[in-house]
Amino acid sequence: MRRGPRRRTLVALLVVYLAAVAWVTLRPDLAPDSAFDAVRAAAAWLRARGVAVTFALVEALANVVMFVPFGLLVGALQRRTWLVVVAGCLTSALIETLQLAFLPTRVATLQDVAMNTLGALLGVLALRLAARPRRA
Repeated sequence: MRRGPRRRTLVALLVVYLAAVAWVTLRPDLAPDSAFDAVRAAAAWLRARGVAVTFALVEALANVVMFVPFGLLVGALQRRTWLVVVAGCLTSALIETLQLAFLPTRVATLQDVAMNTLGALLGVLALRLAARPRRA
């Protein structure tokens, strides 16, 4: 990719995205309990309609969704798909390591790393799929 306004914009978006991820994941305190009221309401609504939704499922899906933008943004800056996925995994592992080392109120898990990595993979695959030439 040539250097220019598009690349600078992508880098700026990536920096903002990473700052938001750091803000969410590296604060000592979890979000206040009231912040999860909408999630609880949506889960209750789904359960009432026969969809098995648990907090563990919602948390796992949130970890996937949180790293889809990583795959999109880094994938737009880097052509090697495997490198984007490895970078997503390493970024997630760094977050979990920092939580483990410095934030005793947070819970660091390998599942979070796996789900974040899956999100990065899905993001970069979606980008690659969208960029493929269309056949008539």
